[in-house]
Amino acid sequence: ADIGPLMHERAVKKVEEQVADALARGARCLAGGKRHAAGPLFYQPTLLVDVPDEALIMRDETFGPVAAVTPFDDEAEVVARANATEYGLVAYVVTESGARQARMGRALDYGMVAINRVKITGAPIPFGGVKQSGIGREGSRHGSEAFTDLKYLCLDVA
Repeated sequence: ADIGPLMHERAVKKVEEQVADALARGARCLAGGKRHAAGPLFYQPTLLVDVPDEALIMRDETFGPVAAVTPFDDEAEVVARANATEYGLVAYVVTESGARQARMGRALDYGMVAINRVKITGAPIPFGGVKQSGIGREGSRHGSEAFTDLKYLCLDVA
């Protein structure tokens, strides 16, 4: 995978703290879990499984290469758990069921929902979140509209 550095040392420390907290709460690390040899701002792509809802990584935004996976038995339960966070930038769903893809896409309270893929951004995409993840969009015509002013002009031509 192509990865780049995190923004600054604080960002790396935040990822380290979130991973350590998840592990302390019973999560298991199947890959990565530490800084990358490429440099001080690089963090290894990390896969955490069995991550409890109480873990910081499940309640705060993580801007690093970490996937936190948690099992669930009931679709409504997992949607409620996912929507319980105060953040809402992006949610990821992995399923082969077309019906579940549609249900989850509608039910998740996030600005973007990625289904069966990781990369979802690009110039034509209206990038942005909901709740504490921000309002408005950047990119696409929707992002451009945020930088325009609408004016109504009424002219009597008689």
